[in-house]
Amino acid sequence: MDVLTLSRLQFAVAAYFHFLFVPLTLGLSFLVAIMETFFVVKGDEDYKRMAKFWGKLFLINFAVGIVTGITLEFQFGTNWSKYSEFVGDIFGSLLAIEATAAFFLESTFIAVWFFGWKKLSPKMHCSSIWIVAIASNISAYWILSANAWMQHPVGYAIRNGRAELANFIEIITQKYAVLEFLHTLGGAYILAGFFVLGISAWHLFRKNEEAFFIKSFKIAAVWTLIFSFAELGLGHLAAANLHEAQPAKLAAMEAHWETGRNVPMHLLSWPDTDNEKNAIETLSVPSALSILAGNVPDTEVKGLKDFAPEDRPPVLPVFLSFRIMVGLGCLFAFVALWAWWKRSQIATQTLLLKLLPWMIPLPYLANQFGWTIAELGRQPWIVYGLMKTSDAVSPIAVSQVATSLVAFFGVYALLGAVNFYLLFKFARKGPGEVANA
Repeated sequence: MDVLTLSRLQFAVAAYFHFLFVPLTLGLSFLVAIMETFFVVKGDEDYKRMAKFWGKLFLINFAVGIVTGITLEFQFGTNWSKYSEFVGDIFGSLLAIEATAAFFLESTFIAVWFFGWKKLSPKMHCSSIWIVAIASNISAYWILSANAWMQHPVGYAIRNGRAELANFIEIITQKYAVLEFLHTLGGAYILAGFFVLGISAWHLFRKNEEAFFIKSFKIAAVWTLIFSFAELGLGHLAAANLHEAQPAKLAAMEAHWETGRNVPMHLLSWPDTDNEKNAIETLSVPSALSILAGNVPDTEVKGLKDFAPEDRPPVLPVFLSFRIMVGLGCLFAFVALWAWWKRSQIATQTLLLKLLPWMIPLPYLANQFGWTIAELGRQPWIVYGLMKTSDAVSPIAVSQVATSLVAFFGVYALLGAVNFYLLFKFARKGPGEVANA
């Protein structure tokens, strides 16, 4: 393999691994804040134990997520120095603001929350976890704004052979950034919801702490229902935005080859990239892709043949990732509705209690497939329409990247094993052993 391929592989390993932890942090922080708020308002000790139990799992996940995020950012200087030279004025400013305005706030108040149970009043202590939750989500906005700029560059000017910041407000308020943020958060909140539902169901099936886990289940059931259905709408808006911002990605997602109007959506299809057509096209919904793109049936949708072969994203992995992500999203909405409908009788719902623990890994997969679409669907561009990935890689030796790739993989595997072992261990123990730890 060459330096470009190895560098892409290394960044993919780091990004995929880091995003195993980010969604749970974003969603569980708010769920813990809601649980502690119920304690402050109602004075029910179960909600205090709940905040401690789920907060313990949140802290484990948060700690590993920080480590993996730091190593990810280092790669912009080590493996992608040409990219950093070209767009560092823009990309670097967004990451710097994320660190100084959000990450430090989040890290400070998570310490206040962890050590302050006996030192702060209930209201002040509850405020600290709300600050953590809000700050972590603000942090996500800055990072996703940086990624959105790579997907749809705006607010810049080319000077002295570099992309320099010209309109900061345009960058952070552009439609692509807002939609990417909301869609990513929706996926994160769904993951956190099924995390709480699945662990609660596991304990309820075994008749462990029923009163405690029924309350946890009810909170998570409402939360998961809201965001599972909201995500379907946000997904539609995000896909429609691609019609203008990244038409090649939209065409790859649907394996759409010929530009046209009244374009149908094929529920069952299979792309034949060698012959630039689909080998299978059936169960078609008339004009559905045109409606998805522009909300009216006669919207013109660009096909892959409008783009030179070297400027097209890899069709099959993007196409399959999109199909899997959408299928999982529909499954989440169905199961979330079922869990919400049966929330008051959940202790007797054996089938649902057996199913929900198996649902926990699926939102992780959906989020990973979503990022596969976002990043692989942008190729061959690292900054869409502005800089190709092949022009962004550092001039370093293959052996250097290969060695660091193996090292990254080994360290990440160890960190992942430790994280999921601890989550599994403390989740199984339940609040009796964990809440006062």
